[in-house]
Amino acid sequence: MTDHERALRVLAHGELTVEGRVLAASNLTLYARVDTGEDAMPCVYKPMSGERPLWDFPDGTLAAREVASYELARLAGWDLVPPTVLRDGPLGPGMCQQWVVTEEADPLVDVVVADPGAGWISVLEGQDGSGRPVRLVHRDDADLRRLALLDAVLNNADRKGGHVLRTAQGTLVGVDHGLCFHVEPKLRTVLWGWAGQVLGPDERTALERVLGDLGHDETLPRLLTGAEVDATRQRVQDLLESGRMPFPSRTRPAVPWPAM
Repeated sequence: MTDHERALRVLAHGELTVEGRVLAASNLTLYARVDTGEDAMPCVYKPMSGERPLWDFPDGTLAAREVASYELARLAGWDLVPPTVLRDGPLGPGMCQQWVVTEEADPLVDVVVADPGAGWISVLEGQDGSGRPVRLVHRDDADLRRLALLDAVLNNADRKGGHVLRTAQGTLVGVDHGLCFHVEPKLRTVLWGWAGQVLGPDERTALERVLGDLGHDETLPRLLTGAEVDATRQRVQDLLESGRMPFPSRTRPAVPWPAM
């Protein structure tokens, strides 16, 4: 059994005990622990009962969208989302995801006053609360670019800088995927540094794999509506036909607020 398979087994079948709350989250987000008696691990538990109603996403669906995001990343062959399951818990059904232990390192996305130099891409410029010029930047990183492409497939409406983490083992992951898979274009992200760039061979292969698997995958239809699955398939087709990373919209907000 791989570490990934073990994590999924513990998340799905371990006894779930809530130990605290993540106060910065907009929806009820709980720090918890799952324990099978043989294996245990910390996790994030987001019960559907704690989801804040949103005008553009149906009530009680955010947890399923988080799990669907994990499943789609796996279809692409990208370990960009921590192991995530849908299960029952002390506050009812919800999303349960392996807790990400981060390394102490420079951020992958930042707001800076001065030019950060090589290895960084500037996304936009503006002013801080004191009127000083600042710019939003992110690392020029291959894994981060894959995450940007995944977000385009997911139609992620909320890729903030704080949702991009580097684990203690050095792996890049994205978290907080509740606002994904809308049938209408909603892509809002801080990762616009590669907009319009030509897709690489590995990126095209991953998208083609997803497109092929969506035809017979049984997991996403249990988590999303048929229209949402069809819209996901169309986004993949559009990316393959254009052959490029997407551009920001000119008619709707393209960056989430707050960005970090």
